Amino acid sequence: MSAAISVRGAVKRYGGITAVDGLDLEVPEGTCVGLLGPNGAGKSTTMKLLTAQAIADEGELEVLGYRLPGESKQARAECGVVPQLDNLDTTLTVEQNLLVFTHLYRVPRAGRREAIERALALATLSDRRDSRVDELSGGMRRRLLIARALVHRPRLVLLDEPTVGLDPQVRQELWALIGALRAEGVSILMSTHYIEEAERLADTVVIMSQGRAVATGRPGDLISEHAGPEAIEVYGPPERLAEVESDAERQGLRTRRTGTSISLLTLDRASGPLPAGERRPANLEDVFVLLTGEHIA
Repeated sequence: MSAAISVRGAVKRYGGITAVDGLDLEVPEGTCVGLLGPNGAGKSTTMKLLTAQAIADEGELEVLGYRLPGESKQARAECGVVPQLDNLDTTLTVEQNLLVFTHLYRVPRAGRREAIERALALATLSDRRDSRVDELSGGMRRRLLIARALVHRPRLVLLDEPTVGLDPQVRQELWALIGALRAEGVSILMSTHYIEEAERLADTVVIMSQGRAVATGRPGDLISEHAGPEAIEVYGPPERLAEVESDAERQGLRTRRTGTSISLLTLDRASGPLPAGERRPANLEDVFVLLTGEHIA
């Protein structure tokens, strides 16, 4: 399977800060890859590198077979980009926003009406075509951003934190829209810090921390590799949790603190008795915390 995106050893520095540090990333055609990481992990900088809004200091980047930054104009013509920040023209209607982008993407005149209608239908905004953007809810505006990115039928869509700041109900609507794109075979790279979003939508998850990819794989495979199939949740006062944690470490188990409890993971490594506690399946959140840390940097 050929790659829609191929990144090898990408580095991006801003003064003394290294935002992306030797990143390797591949998005096979027709798949959805999720960049999962805490704030400051390098996800948005990676998106900027792929759209040539930033130029890598080191490394090789290819998007849809085009080398960046030299062939970035050709690559962008075949990509749809949904930015993290809303940059819609609020003085125009929904339909007018889409019409502007049919011109920018050089959709042939004869095909513009069909392109707009298709984008409106995908985003379920057909009945709001004549509404000004400043009359739309946050969820509608986010759907319009996605519709705008799809108006020229791109081969690849880059979604930078597509549901950031939205209510759970609205997030579910957007997940359905992104799922429809996957079903059509569109290649997708999506950055997010919502673990459920990555687990639900992505074929492959890349967990980033401090500008690096610290783990890559299918969500289920990552859970099996780093956390095991099952966890034990132990509740109690701090001194009890400290004892459980110390004993688990002696047995070679991985652990994570979760407020008033401690989770014991990789139970198959246990060399002694396990404490009583609530059994649950291990999940991608366990993996995320193990690999990126329990505390905000």
